[in-house]
Amino acid sequence: MIQQHAHPDDIVELRLSRPPVNALNPELLLQLREMIHSITANGARGIVLSGSPGVFSAGLDVPALLALDAKALESAWRSFFAVCFALGASPIPTAAALTGHSPAGGAVMSLYCDYRVMAEGNFRIGLNEVQVGLTVPPVIQFAFRRLLGAHRAERLLVAGAMIDSAQAQHIGLVDALAAVDQVVPEAVAWLRGTLALPSNAMRRTREMARADLVAALGDPDTLDLSGFVDDWFGEETQSVLHALVARLKTKSG
Repeated sequence: MIQQHAHPDDIVELRLSRPPVNALNPELLLQLREMIHSITANGARGIVLSGSPGVFSAGLDVPALLALDAKALESAWRSFFAVCFALGASPIPTAAALTGHSPAGGAVMSLYCDYRVMAEGNFRIGLNEVQVGLTVPPVIQFAFRRLLGAHRAERLLVAGAMIDSAQAQHIGLVDALAAVDQVVPEAVAWLRGTLALPSNAMRRTREMARADLVAALGDPDTLDLSGFVDDWFGEETQSVLHALVARLKTKSG
């Protein structure tokens, strides 16, 4: 489900590979977290997180999550936040290569990376949770506000808005745009430039600059998800989510 590719200067690309849309199920999330830790321990100096041409990740695998009971659902969400923590607290720089559409969980993972390059063109990114009947947990809202500022983040979050890549760059949700086949090379180039800086000064400054992001997320194992899980099983949310899954099945059929 995740392919590993080596790039110059000990930069490692972790490419999501779960067709058709790289939906994030618990198995993929566990593998991703373990790979982030293992490649760092084995000497990687930078990480690129990428997807498939046209789609980075469609977010959490909603059909799979709808089949879970409350305990299993909470465990799945903890696995997701564990990946976010691994990216946010990574001792080496990380770059999200957003190779296409990046809704919901796909966008969220990118928030915890150091840098975001997105495919230019008719691709969209955003936290569309409200549109599908979900609330946005406080730790995700914090990361979103950290990039965009409180007012703009509020408007986008409450509307569950999805915006195109050009607008995303304009407001700072992504740092750069590139052609689909150049998104990964652009992310690698940014990492190589960062790694060329005096290492100790870069590493210590980066650690201090990102301390608020890591502190806000906290320990995924103790994160309070009770309110989010309760909302998930609420009548309105279940109705919207099941309708969404039905539309997806009709579309794929």
